[in-house]
Amino acid sequence: MNKKTAITFAVCALVVAVFVIGVVIYRPADDKEKIDEVVKQVEVARNPLTGAKLEAPMSTLPSVTAVMVENSSDAWPLVGLDQAFLVIEAPAEGMIPRFELFFAPDAVVPKIGPVRSARPYYIDWAQQFGALYAHVGGSPDALEKLKTANVTNFDQFFNGDYFYRDTATRFAPHNVYTTIANLLDAETNVVTMIPPNYKYFTFKDDAPSGQTESLKVDWTSASAYDFIWKYDATTNEYTRQQGDTSNWLEHGAKAVANNVVVLESEMKVLDEKGRRYIKTVGSGPAMIAQDGQVITVIWSKESETAPLRFLDDAGKEIKMNAGKTWLEVVPSLSQVTLLAQ
Repeated sequence: MNKKTAITFAVCALVVAVFVIGVVIYRPADDKEKIDEVVKQVEVARNPLTGAKLEAPMSTLPSVTAVMVENSSDAWPLVGLDQAFLVIEAPAEGMIPRFELFFAPDAVVPKIGPVRSARPYYIDWAQQFGALYAHVGGSPDALEKLKTANVTNFDQFFNGDYFYRDTATRFAPHNVYTTIANLLDAETNVVTMIPPNYKYFTFKDDAPSGQTESLKVDWTSASAYDFIWKYDATTNEYTRQQGDTSNWLEHGAKAVANNVVVLESEMKVLDEKGRRYIKTVGSGPAMIAQDGQVITVIWSKESETAPLRFLDDAGKEIKMNAGKTWLEVVPSLSQVTLLAQ
């Protein structure tokens, strides 16, 4: 090959290389969509409720079971909270907190309770899942809401065989219990469940930040209901310490979470009995404890049936660590104190 031919060949090769690089860098929109779809297909499959990694995506969404459980000191020790994939705590009358526990169908929970009555705001949080909603009666507003809500109403007053009372060691109204086996049996044989059609959190793998922040929430009603979510850097998890007692859960069980959210929402007392309104639709400030750090975010729920989402300043959804999430609903984030270890 003479010098002129070599130069010509080199120039042609350079032109081809520049063209190929240009195609790679600047692809048409339809090509980009195809690439994005391929990326989605190779993403890790996860359980849609817990974020646990799966060998293949689930063919259908799993049903969700929601149970109302009180947190009155008269009801301690409680049972079943440590097995829920999602727990939402908010105040009822007198700012005494009450829990809503959410269970996946593969949960093993031989005892749940004490089960208590419904309130409208808890119904709204259950509507996003189309869940079976288990409770013992409810406020007039809640019972009216349940007639049209996107949940399957399962009231102990009309389904007593699926609940039981512990009259040997407890007194009413703090002695009603159920089991996940009972509730799953009811979902199959007693009620007609709403077909699952929900969007929950998007998940990520643990990514410890190197920080070791815990948080404390002053519940304001009484110090017995104040709690600390203490971060453990060895497990990248948070363990709940409530008031000055360590036996608020049965059998020495611990409430452990992979994500802790404190959500600020508008609240007001509605009547002489202390029943309250809590805003569930709209948006507001929140804090997420995750990976050893606490960040400020925005909560958003576009409708009663829409998913509860958490967004950064740019409007991008926050990914949750796989595992369990606890949501604490308070009237003001000023009740939160960050604790450095």
